[in-house]
Amino acid sequence: MISYRYQVFLAVAKHLSFSKASENLYISQPAVSKQVKLLEAELGFALFQRRGNSVSLTAVGDILLVKLKQAKAIQTEFQSYLDTMRHNLEIKGEAKIGASTTVSLYVMPKILAALHQDVPAAEFLLINRNNENILKALDSEEIDLACIESFPQMASYHTEPFLKDEIIPVSSPKSTLQSQFTIEELLKLPMAFRERGSGTLAVVLKSFEALGVQPGDFQVIARLGGTEALKNYLIEGKAVGFLSRLAVKKELISGELVELQVNGLTMNREFNFVMRKGEERIGLIKLLIKKAKNLYNYK
Repeated sequence: MISYRYQVFLAVAKHLSFSKASENLYISQPAVSKQVKLLEAELGFALFQRRGNSVSLTAVGDILLVKLKQAKAIQTEFQSYLDTMRHNLEIKGEAKIGASTTVSLYVMPKILAALHQDVPAAEFLLINRNNENILKALDSEEIDLACIESFPQMASYHTEPFLKDEIIPVSSPKSTLQSQFTIEELLKLPMAFRERGSGTLAVVLKSFEALGVQPGDFQVIARLGGTEALKNYLIEGKAVGFLSRLAVKKELISGELVELQVNGLTMNREFNFVMRKGEERIGLIKLLIKKAKNLYNYK
């Protein structure tokens, strides 16, 4: 906290008048003068020049004014932070969140752990299903908030995008010596896909459809339910699969999987929070969305 003497100094500096400062502070003018003199004695420098009825700041007074304004801004900001923390500590209740496989495994744990530091009295239940089943759970009010891949705008839902992602073709390094492919060459390779209803699979099929490739053009030898199952299958086998870059970050670094470069192929998506209209301002949900955007620097 800025001490009383500095507050008196700020009042005089603001008005460049001892009398106006006394009116503003509801104290006598001699009391204002006394506090300023005590501060000048403490610092060892004059802070004001007095010439008749005119008052101006000295060079030291100018610098002190700048620094005190900065200190006041920091004090205000910190007080706002404390108020927010006190408010968060009072928030109780439970939020039921449904997330698609990729989000629940590689995104939501980081968000929930960070949020729990701010709202320790709250409880979170995370349900892991594919895109299609998460939306069914939201419709039936089994969950309060869905976190899924790209989602079309619908009148009954409110959506909040918060994270951009990329799906990439990967395989075990033992599956092929080639690293650069054309679309035609890629389609000749054995493929392992996620299960039907998967948001990842939907993005893959849509991206290839834009290039004139139909679902029947792929050499699919396996379909696996869940990101981890597909990832482990690819590590052990010789097929090509499509997974979120978030999901294979560690395996790409360790060399268990390699990214295949395919000319003309990009598969981008956006993760969204989806909730029923009118529920986007509920305390826990609002805090969770804000925390997610801050953590992932979503603009």
